[in-house]
Amino acid sequence: MKIRIAYGKQGLDVEVPDAYHPVVLRSSVDEPLADPQAGLRSALRDPIASPSLRQIAARAIERIPGGRVRAGIVFNDISRATPNDVILPVIIDELLDAGLPDNDITLFNATGTHRQNTIEELRTILSDDLVRRFAIVQNDCTANEAHTEIGTTSAGTRVKVLTQFLDQEIRVATGFIEPHFFAGFSGGGKAVVPGLAHLDTILHNHGPHHMDHPDAVWGKTDGNPLWEDLAEAAAMAEPVFLVNVTMTADQRITAVFAGDRVEAHSNGCKHVARHALVPVDCAFDIVVTSNAGYPLDLNFYQAVKGMSVACRIVRPGGHVIVAAECWDGLPDHGLFATLVMEAGSADELLDRLRGDELRVRDAWQAHILALLRTKAGITLVSDRLIAGDIPHALCGWAPTVEDAVRNVAARMDHVPSICILPDGPLTIPVLSAP
Repeated sequence: MKIRIAYGKQGLDVEVPDAYHPVVLRSSVDEPLADPQAGLRSALRDPIASPSLRQIAARAIERIPGGRVRAGIVFNDISRATPNDVILPVIIDELLDAGLPDNDITLFNATGTHRQNTIEELRTILSDDLVRRFAIVQNDCTANEAHTEIGTTSAGTRVKVLTQFLDQEIRVATGFIEPHFFAGFSGGGKAVVPGLAHLDTILHNHGPHHMDHPDAVWGKTDGNPLWEDLAEAAAMAEPVFLVNVTMTADQRITAVFAGDRVEAHSNGCKHVARHALVPVDCAFDIVVTSNAGYPLDLNFYQAVKGMSVACRIVRPGGHVIVAAECWDGLPDHGLFATLVMEAGSADELLDRLRGDELRVRDAWQAHILALLRTKAGITLVSDRLIAGDIPHALCGWAPTVEDAVRNVAARMDHVPSICILPDGPLTIPVLSAP
């Protein structure tokens, strides 16, 4: 069988022996909007459980006659495939029509703990026009003086959010909704926390008490303690008008969910679940996955998501093969590379991460990787990283998917069962039997 999987910008053709009777899993097809701008305008003017964005802006102007009304729009960084260049202009037009000038609109880059985006990257994800016209503020999660503490959640998370965003009279959070490997789904309040949060807030929410929790998983928000903590934290930064979209695998908008942060996001999650969650009858010896291609497969850190979704349907002691371009390396920035490269074993790394003395950025991704490795073997296929570049105690390397499959199958005493997830974490298998 020959199949094309998502890899970088071009994709990757993979051939698996028919003798293995490979099973291919994809999400059901959700048709893209014929006119996404019209869909966005309609959602902004007739939102879910909220006044329209134009009404919100007009009322803010009425409340402060002759005063300055500022609007902040949060957007995802370079690691997310959000079509910011489509979404933001429509939002901005609504604000301008309500009476706000360009210089009272600020764009906030929800980098969370990620690195700052370069000017070239901002032009790529926004457009030359937006970068030229509007002030852009990027979250630096380590800048103590840039964040204001606004409360403490019931789980004990001290919520510190970027002060400049809190200073905006009108707050708009954008993003897209897809299944998330420990928050349940992306989108919603994640644009604010962790997107615009201080490192202390993120470290507590992403701590080992949540990473180890069995309900902090793909496709689950209700009863997910990590998501519920995030949602409680984001509520402290209200009012926030939400503009979330859903997308096809090739990143075309399929639906828009705008309005009340909670209600709009809940509707969007239900919509995604109907398409992305795929029932599976049994576990497999080998699961081949992508990391959804560009931009999500930019580094090994992000590729943990592809590994995680594959581990949902690999048998204990089986093997996961993830194809991810990793043009950004492990990466070099952040502490993830240090944590995983120093690991002597998955169990050793977990013991260290669960210890009280270690609370550092990127520990959560290392924690998930170690948990996955205790269940199954892992092999990375990448033409940007080689064997010496990756943590040998946690992950193997192969030049091609075919080589990886052949190497794993040779170690088994039977013809292996194999499953392929061409779109990686855009497809969430739900195992109905052990």
